[in-house]
Amino acid sequence: MLLYTIIIIIVAVIFASLRVVKEYERGVIFFLGKATAVRGPGLIFVIPIFENMVKVTLRTVTMDIPSQKIITKDNVSIDIAAVAYYHIVDPMKSVVAIENVYKAVNQISQTTVRNIVGQFMLDQVLSQTTDINAQIKDVIDAHTEPWGAEVTAVEIKDIALPENMQRAMAKEAEAERERRAKIVAAEGEMQASTKLAEAADIMAAHPVALQLRTLQTMAEISVEKNSTIIFPAQFMTTVHEAINMIKADNTK
Repeated sequence: MLLYTIIIIIVAVIFASLRVVKEYERGVIFFLGKATAVRGPGLIFVIPIFENMVKVTLRTVTMDIPSQKIITKDNVSIDIAAVAYYHIVDPMKSVVAIENVYKAVNQISQTTVRNIVGQFMLDQVLSQTTDINAQIKDVIDAHTEPWGAEVTAVEIKDIALPENMQRAMAKEAEAERERRAKIVAAEGEMQASTKLAEAADIMAAHPVALQLRTLQTMAEISVEKNSTIIFPAQFMTTVHEAINMIKADNTK
């Protein structure tokens, strides 16, 4: 009877000593309180009473950086929310060097976003987001390296502007569009006036061309089904001159 009891106890201890570590996890082993090894993945054996294990995930963690008020270099108050991506590269450090690596990365991320963004003007924050993201990522990564964590990316995902600033930027954009429209219209007028001047020079050299243009204009008017057409006083005289010029050319 005693033998069966001993066998049952041994089997129970063996089963209690077995641990399964998944592919994306690692087990940090402590022997009598001292970190001795990193094991896994797969089935591992932990000596009861003397050893205990802390699991650490190696998968990339998506961490939201809460929205916070930041004053830019030109004294504009904005709300910025971001997201950071990091993963554990040294399971031993992530357990021994820091109490809670997720909380630590989150806090240093908030502080870094506030410090970096505060060094830029509002226009730079809106137009140079990629460069700002890279700077934030480098600073956070330098802080998390002793904790066994590596930051792979930081992205600013939302920038909330005050209402008065939004109205001012909308007016500025509208004024810019109006400026461009006026420039385009002025360029069109200049080109049109240049062409009209060239046409006037040609018509001055060839009086008949002016009358042909007049006839074309009358033809366009007649398309509108107008019942009355007014001829200029000098029109008939010029027509006779054109006929005489044509006859003179034919007799030569």
